[in-house]
Amino acid sequence: MSEAAPVAMTLAELRTIARAKLRAVGLADGHADAVAETMVAGERDGCASHGIYRLLVAANSVAAGVVVPDAVPVVSEPARALVRVDGGGGFAQLAIARGLPLLLDKARAGGIAALALTNVVHFAALWPEVEAIAEAGLVALAVTPSHAWVAPAGGTRPVFGTNPIAFGWPRAGKPPFVFDFATSAVARGEIELHRRAGKPVPDDWGYDADGNATTDAQAVLAGAMRTFGGHKGSALAAMVELLAGPLIGDMTSAESIAADKARGGSPIGGELVIAIDPAGFLGDAVADHMARAETLFAAIEEQGARLPSARRYAARKVSLRDGVRIPAGLYEDIMRIGTE
Repeated sequence: MSEAAPVAMTLAELRTIARAKLRAVGLADGHADAVAETMVAGERDGCASHGIYRLLVAANSVAAGVVVPDAVPVVSEPARALVRVDGGGGFAQLAIARGLPLLLDKARAGGIAALALTNVVHFAALWPEVEAIAEAGLVALAVTPSHAWVAPAGGTRPVFGTNPIAFGWPRAGKPPFVFDFATSAVARGEIELHRRAGKPVPDDWGYDADGNATTDAQAVLAGAMRTFGGHKGSALAAMVELLAGPLIGDMTSAESIAADKARGGSPIGGELVIAIDPAGFLGDAVADHMARAETLFAAIEEQGARLPSARRYAARKVSLRDGVRIPAGLYEDIMRIGTE
């Protein structure tokens, strides 16, 4: 029996469905719109593990009581170069939207500024915020812990989250240079997609609950994921825990999963975003030095190597023109949200 054909739709149609389903599970309008936008962005850019599939993740977190669906983010300024947004237990997207304008203003005024998001629920990629900052002409760095799903190098028990690091660099007349990668061997959503499809995972992605390497996606989800690059990824994961945990007064990944109390919701905690204005360092010479960065990018591409995000930008062009195709099974699961 052949699989059902994917469901084709425009990005506008996808956005309408996402907003409607998020409202159906109880999210307030501002949250529904902000959260939907990140899902559409993921699908638009060919990032299936961070696309509309995450609607199921968000709906589950709301149903489990992990998320405050009508939380009102509170913005404060603890110091001249710092912005803090207490998300009130809501999803991070609306908190980011409320804090980003002030972060940009402070970075332009002082050359560098930081935004601490606290008391938020995270389930999406970091590249949307660093890309937005880079589009505004600033350099950006963002980090966040998650749930303790990942074992440190040399161990087999979870301590770290997937702990992504994202970076954005502005480019005149071109999309920003952006990368966003988990410090785990792979994003957890990718393992979940393998589980849904009944596909094995590589045996270096994680361990089962007994600490044995496994190709069973469900066993890895119930056991521990691995860091990428062995001890190097492990050290970076620890750095993320410290920067977006104790430094900003929020949870580590171990504390986040403990606070979840086995409800199966998305990670609870914080995010640190740093924005740097190149003109703050370089003044009138900024254009000359940004051109030197372009020489670096050219040296990468001239030998056939691909810049990070090039594949996303290429997928974006196609989806903006032709729309997207959602796997039939996933579409059916999404359409059931709010109807049961």
